[in-house]
Amino acid sequence: MVDDGGQLYTIEGISAAMIMLLTAYFVLGATSIYTPGDTHISDMQLEQVGSDALRIMTMPVNGSQSESQLQMIVEHSDKPDSLVYQQLFNTTFSNILNNRSVAEPDHIQYSASITHNWTGEIEYQPLVASRYATGREHAVRVTKWVIVNKVDALGNIKNRAALVEVLLWSD
Repeated sequence: MVDDGGQLYTIEGISAAMIMLLTAYFVLGATSIYTPGDTHISDMQLEQVGSDALRIMTMPVNGSQSESQLQMIVEHSDKPDSLVYQQLFNTTFSNILNNRSVAEPDHIQYSASITHNWTGEIEYQPLVASRYATGREHAVRVTKWVIVNKVDALGNIKNRAALVEVLLWSD
């Protein structure tokens, strides 16, 4: 043998290189990389479903009816019979949101409200909620402007706009 010290340094160098490579392999294998596009896909899908549901509700039910369901609900939201229209919104919106072709429905929860300026002041009215949010849910917001006929202080019927806002989250 030429020199035992040189062989020892060679073995030590190879083992140190193996330790470093194994450490790098374990560190890189333990981390997961999320791309920005992947994290928001479920939010975009939930927002699209809610937007489609509101759009379906703004279409007239049949050809002879001039108002849509959403217009009727918003128009009667501040009247004494508003509970009937709240129930109509709850039933219709829930059926559209949670409709699936398989046996088990989706579990999409929502909280809807109406904001309007019919009396000269901006008013916020809670409409209906399938379950009220606790603050821990990751909700998306869907809005739709609705034009309704309202009687002003002089008794004239005028078109007024109201904003229907729905917060959606998935259980």
